[in-house]
Amino acid sequence: MALKATIYKAAVSIADLDRNRFLETSLTLACHPSETQQRMMLRLLAWIVYADEKLAFTRGLCADEEPEIWLCNDHGGVDLWVELGLPDERRLKKATRKAAEVVLFAYNSRAAQVWWQQQQAALSQYKNLTLWYLDDEQLAALSALADRNMALQATLQEGVIWLSDAQTHLELRLTRWQSAA
Repeated sequence: MALKATIYKAAVSIADLDRNRFLETSLTLACHPSETQQRMMLRLLAWIVYADEKLAFTRGLCADEEPEIWLCNDHGGVDLWVELGLPDERRLKKATRKAAEVVLFAYNSRAAQVWWQQQQAALSQYKNLTLWYLDDEQLAALSALADRNMALQATLQEGVIWLSDAQTHLELRLTRWQSAA
């Protein structure tokens, strides 16, 4: 018998002062049995950073041809493709051909640093690719917010993400490894 995904609900209030975007929404996240809670919370953070009414979680780990999150336009094209982890360069190349903008959130400090050293030259040719990195300490703090029913407030300004629930207040700073042109 296959294990089922664990369902998490998140009521999120976002004030993105850089993009002048304010949004309140309820999200449902399915945490696949093979997915860690840290990875699931990074998926939620990625959604918060690029928040939009049309931004959607995909089947993720269950679908090789889809990203973790995407923003599709009314014409069936992909405006934003969001990946997590340390994917193969071929996967990112394919994504940059399918989407107007591709974003990768890298994590896992030791492996990510090695991966970036090996991939930096090849990935720099993709002008619509942005790479973010979140270190292990911040990812652990983010993961501590995980709850089956979350109520989160997020404020984004000048590269800082303030994220809080009723008990905890975090200040997260993503490191930008590469910017889309």
